Order: sequence, then structure tokens, then C-alpha cells
Amino acid sequence: MKRTLFALHLSALSLAFSPAWAQTADQADQINNGRYQAILGDCSACHTTSGGKDLAGGKPLQTPFGPLVPPNITPDRTTGIGAWSKEDFRRAMKEGIGHGGKRLYPAMPYTAYTKMSDKDVDDLWAYLETVEPVSNAVEANQLPFPFNIRLSLLGWNTLNFNGGEFQSDPSQTVEWNRGAYIVQGPAHCGACHTPKSFMGADKAGQDLQGASLQGWYAPNITGNPVVGIGGWDDEEIVTYLKSGVNSHTIASGPMAEAVEASTSKMTDLDLRAIAVYLKSIDPSPAATQSPTPADDPRMISGGAIYRDNCSACHGGQGKGGNHLFPSLASNSMTQQPNVETLARIVIAGTHGVGTTDAPTTPSMPSFGWRLNDQQIADVLTYVRNSWGNSAAPVSADQVTGLRMAE
Repeated sequence: MKRTLFALHLSALSLAFSPAWAQTADQADQINNGRYQAILGDCSACHTTSGGKDLAGGKPLQTPFGPLVPPNITPDRTTGIGAWSKEDFRRAMKEGIGHGGKRLYPAMPYTAYTKMSDKDVDDLWAYLETVEPVSNAVEANQLPFPFNIRLSLLGWNTLNFNGGEFQSDPSQTVEWNRGAYIVQGPAHCGACHTPKSFMGADKAGQDLQGASLQGWYAPNITGNPVVGIGGWDDEEIVTYLKSGVNSHTIASGPMAEAVEASTSKMTDLDLRAIAVYLKSIDPSPAATQSPTPADDPRMISGGAIYRDNCSACHGGQGKGGNHLFPSLASNSMTQQPNVETLARIVIAGTHGVGTTDAPTTPSMPSFGWRLNDQQIADVLTYVRNSWGNSAAPVSADQVTGLRMAE
């Protein structure tokens, strides 16, 4: 009898305490998944300044309509989102309406986050509640009149925003659907890589076909074999996203920041899913472009400049070497329709990102101090039309405009 009563007592204790233990484990899983959602969404890239407190507010984003400053999203009750409810946060993420009914500008990519599952959004909220609260008042809206009037976003959303959670395609694999979910939803790749209309909305039918962004050109990342990543295999895409470098290119500018804070920390399974999805996107027809003839004066000049300044690293035939110096031959990155990134790198140089998988950070020195605008235009024209490449020549005026923007 005593043994039976003791067993019943233990059973009662187990019933009393197991739910609490289970809830603690569930909360830990939720927070860990939320932390991963913050990585997928690259939240720190916008909401953390260099050397600043995590998620306490970022540096101004220069939009075509004026500057917007990413706000403090720590749980500080006065200057952050500590006074928000979970429902406030979910509405901000999925409808673009913040605490108190304040409409958010689509620089906060709720047009992509709307595709996230309620669970992932709620888990992200659970994680943000654990972040250190930081008192840091941010005036997010610094737009000039009339763009500073948030009511105008009612019309913008009516024309440009289609809310709704991601719907899997049953005709595709689980891996493809996972990649589509990440790219279209939390990773919001189209925010940079999709061209924008005069209203700042994604251009219909041009998903991920390349766009200008704050003085950089986010390249075409569709399956286009000429100007996209159709010529990369899946592992090359994974390597690039994980390390910031592969045989084709080295991440620079905003993409280097995205690799460091986001893609390098994603799981290999998710990176492969992204690769599978991106390669599957139907490419737009590549514009027919005959290469600039080798006897063109710009090619002759550019070839001489290349041999003197570039061939030591990139090779006489543009083949590069050892993932430190990307190949320029038959390279979709050199054949983009917009030369902002190429010219900017030659003018100012660039420094690759250091990641766990590639701690050595490759770099390219600035040549803007020794080459004038015509010389830079000529060497870019040469690179864009040699070794299997074929792209429009670059003018000195294009380089001048980009140099002045530096």
C-alpha cells in the first residue's frame, strides 16, 4: 500500500511539474528559431549601426524619396518596441502597420515579410523580447514633404501591396519550396535585386533581374546564363553565400554586409534550397549584344591598361585564381547592363568579407587615383568584351557621374 501511495504521489508530482518543464523547452526552441529568423531576415544590417548596440537603430537609408532611418527594435519601452504587443508586431511584419496604427514605409520590407508564417513571425517576436533593451531615440521619417505624410501609404499599398502568407507549390520539391519561402519571404532578396518603379515598388515580371541601390548595382540572380547565375552550379552559389567568394565574384558593398551578418550564418540545407530556387527562375531573354571589336580604340587602350594594372591578379586571359581573384572570363557579373558596381570597385577598390569559411579577406586596391575617367571606361569596356564576354561599352561620362557620387 505504501509503495502504491508513493507511486501515486510521484505521478501527481510529474503531472504538476512536467508542463512547466515542457513550456520552458518550448520557449527555448521558439527563441532559437526566432534568432534564426533574425539571421534569415538580416535584421542587424538595417537596425544596427557599425559599433552600435544590437538592433538599437541603424544608419540612414538613402531612398529615391529621401532618407529613412531604421528604428530601434530592442524591447526598450520608450524608444524601442517594448510597449508593443505580439499582435502589433505581427501586423507590422505582415501588413505594414505598426503600433498605434502608424503606417510603415516599404523600405521596411513588409511586402516580403507578409509571406512569412505566423509561427516564424511570432518566434522572431519571442527572440526580440530577449534582446538587451537600449534607450536610443530614432527619428525614422526624415523624408521631405509630401513623402513624409504617412497617409499616402494607404494609396501606395492599394496599388502595390498584396498581402498573404507563402503558399507552397505542390508540383515542386520540398527543397524548392523552402528556397522560395526564404527568398520571397524573410530574406527579402527582391528588395535589392528587383528593379523598382517610379513609386518604389517592384516592377511586375522582373523579379530578381537586377537593380540599382545606393550607388551599387544588385545583379541579376535569375537563371539567366549570360547576366544571371545560370552558369553557376548549386555548390558555387552555396559557397558564395556562405563565404562571400567563389570563382565568379567576391561580395562587395551591401552584399558583403549581407553575407557577413546573414547568409554565412544560414544552414547548408537552407543555402542549397536557395540555390535550387534561384536557378529555377525563368530567365528573361538576354539582350543580343555583339562584342566591341578588338580593333576599336577603346579596346586597344583598355587592353594596355589591363595588362599594366590588372593582369597580375586576374591573369592575362582573365581567369583569376584561387578564389582570391575572381575570373573575369565569361563572367555574368562583368556583363550586367549597369556598370555602377564595376566602376565603383575600380575607382575606390573593395575589401571582401571575412567569414568562418573564408577568413582571408580578399581585396582590390583603388585605381581611381591613377586612372582618369576615360582610362577606367576603356579598361571596363575591354573586360566586358574579352574572353567570351559581350556587353555595352562604358563611357567616360558614366564613370565621371559615379566618381562624383563617391
